[in-house]
Amino acid sequence: MNLDDKLDRVVAHYQDLQGLLADHDDPSSGNYARLMKEYADLSPVVEQIEALRRVERELAGLDEMLEDPEQDPEVCALAEEERAQLRERLPGLERTLRVMLLPKDEADDLNVILEVRAGTGGEEAGLFAHDLFRMYQRYAELKGWRFEPIGVSESGIGAYKEASAAISGKGVFARLKFESGVHRVQRVPVTESSGRIHTSAATVAVLAEPEEVDVQVEEKDLRIDTYRSQGAGGQHVNTT
Repeated sequence: MNLDDKLDRVVAHYQDLQGLLADHDDPSSGNYARLMKEYADLSPVVEQIEALRRVERELAGLDEMLEDPEQDPEVCALAEEERAQLRERLPGLERTLRVMLLPKDEADDLNVILEVRAGTGGEEAGLFAHDLFRMYQRYAELKGWRFEPIGVSESGIGAYKEASAAISGKGVFARLKFESGVHRVQRVPVTESSGRIHTSAATVAVLAEPEEVDVQVEEKDLRIDTYRSQGAGGQHVNTT
């Protein structure tokens, strides 16, 4: 199945969900909540599909205009420029859609604990860890997520040995889960006086924060064993 067929099926399913929600007679039921969640999850995907198809329609219109031999040369020049810009945008829109169509992980909507640790590279690795941590903080701000530093271990020049934060918001784990691993950078560090390129590394861990679960243990499910030490007394009995 090609991409267009997949997109058509997604849009058709989205429209079916709209009809089911409109006809639902009990908004308080669990089925309504399930449908509403599925509808909400599909909404950004459908918006992206509409953006892609809008660009495709504009490109088709420009192609048709440029094929007209009687078209004004100045208009054609503007159309060529606009067509080039739209063609640049098209691959990015398609890549984003393909990622959005990947099967969802059950943990995608969970909040995360993010940890950044300096790796090999001395002080420059610590500066790189600082830059990474700051980058994730800025990204969280742009996405409207809550970013709460948990702990930071700094060195004397503002470098980070390690830093961790709790990040909460919609789709946090889905966006950040692939950041886990070793990150490397090659650059001329501020600590290098001779201008040589330095390679340093930092590790990033992204852990899904589990949801709170209310656990109830009944007394009948408990087994309690009591042991009493025996012997002549003294230190051995007290410590056994």
